[in-house]
Formats: sequence, C-alpha cells, structure tokens
Amino acid sequence: MEKDYLLKKWLNNNLTDEEQKAFERLEDHDLHTAIIEKASYFKASQFSQAASFESLESRLLEQVPVRKLNWTQTLLRLTGVIVIAFGLYFLLFFNNLTHVETLASEKTTFELPDASTVTLNALTEVSYHKRNWEKHREITLEGEAYFRVAKGEVFDVITEEGVVTVVGTQFNVKQRGPYFEVTCYEGVVKVTSHETTKELLAGDSFSVYGNDVKFDTTTGASPQWTKNVSEFRSIPFREVIAELERQYDISVAYDADYATRIFSGGFTHNDLDNALKSITEPLKLTYKMESTTQVRLQPSGH
Repeated sequence: MEKDYLLKKWLNNNLTDEEQKAFERLEDHDLHTAIIEKASYFKASQFSQAASFESLESRLLEQVPVRKLNWTQTLLRLTGVIVIAFGLYFLLFFNNLTHVETLASEKTTFELPDASTVTLNALTEVSYHKRNWEKHREITLEGEAYFRVAKGEVFDVITEEGVVTVVGTQFNVKQRGPYFEVTCYEGVVKVTSHETTKELLAGDSFSVYGNDVKFDTTTGASPQWTKNVSEFRSIPFREVIAELERQYDISVAYDADYATRIFSGGFTHNDLDNALKSITEPLKLTYKMESTTQVRLQPSGH
C-alpha cells in the first residue's frame, strides 16, 4: 500500500485492520505517532481535524522553531551539574567526619565504633570517619591522646610529625608543634616519622624534637597525665611552660633565655601554686601572679 494513502487514512482514523498493520510496519511509524502526540500541546479549544498529514506537519514546523545549539550554555550547564554532584559527594563524605576536641584545662574520654577508647589531653583535637570504621581505622590527631585499641584491622594515628600504626594495643601519642612522642604500654606499635621507622614494644618510648631523635623506656602502665600529672624527661623548658598553660588555661611570661633550658620533672593539674613551685624551683626561678590568668617567672632574688 502507498505510504501517503495510509497516512491520510490514519489521520482520519479510517484504517481497516489490514491497513493498520501495514501502517505500523512503516519505518517512520514511530515518528508520525510522536508528531501527533506533540501536536496535542498546540490545540486550541476548537481545533479542527487536519485535512492532510502534509498540512499538519507544516503547521507544527511553524510553531516549533529550530534553535541553534549554544555550546557555551551547554558547557556551563554541564559544569554546574558536575559541581553540584561533587558538592553533594563532599557534603555526604564530610558529614560523616566526626570531630572531638578539648579546651584548655579539659580532658575527655570517648569510645570509637569498634569499642576502642581514646582519652584526650587538654587542647587536643581528633577526627575520624565512622563509615566502614572497622575495616579502615584511621584517626587524625593534633595534641595528645592515650589510645586503648581493640583488636581488629590496622589502626593508624595520623599527625603532622608522624604516623603510628597498631593492630590492638595501648599507647600514647603526643604531637605539639615540632615535638612528637609515642609511648607503648601494651602490645606492639610501629612509628614512622620523617625518615625514621621504629617498632616499639611495651615500655618503649620514641620522641622527635626537630632533628633530635630519642629512644627511652617507661615502667608506667599508662600515661601520668591521665592521672592529672604531667611528667617530663630532658625536655626544653618552653614545652613545659606550654603544657602548664594548657592545663591551667593561663599565660606565662618568662625570660627567653630559659626557653631552651633542659627540664626534667613534673607538675600536678589540680593546684596551680604547687605546679608553679614544681617547675620554677629546679631552675632557681620564682613566680608572681599578675592576675588570675597571668603569671610572670623571674630569677630568684628579683
């Protein structure tokens, strides 16, 4: 049957069953059907039936102008979609990031998703991802924290000065500026700092201060700061003062000549006068409270 003949009868809804089958076998059957469906959007309230397919097609073409593709707008829209997609990804990703931090003179203990526990010293911040935690145990640390890690996949503590890797153990990590120290209390700890990698057993301690690398031992079962006592062994005095300021939320002024003096000793976290005596007497210093939050150190006799 002729194509034009079938089209005209189809438009007038006069196809016999045999003609309908022949019309459906036409190559452009779907195209014609789509045109008619689109035409319904342009109907007026009193729309007369088209006299022929050609007239209908001509009217549709007049009503739907051909527009040139604007590649600039297309690319901008595509870029916008990509930006939104990335934005949603990072929103979901970083919303899963958990932060825990302490203020000056504050400590806290919290539990990780695998029942590992972390105790934070004053002015310390950690962050970790909850999602898939048991298979990817990684925590970022700024400050000082004591970890009691449950057995499981590898557990990494990431700091600016080094990485501590364990499976299940108890250890302390301190990273304050250029000072980095790791002490193992149970199990085995692998420490990587710059070009140095060291495996620590229970009782071993490893520290880095600038280019000075030290290995030491401890007999304690846990860090003393968790019992409100700060201890130091052969540490520059400025690090001792910095810790005192963190524990008591104070500001300490002193002669810069004392900053690099080596100090061994400690102080408690619950009595400022007692703490100040503990760190000044070994260096023959005295202290003066200039306000409730301001302290000045000076040589004895001044």
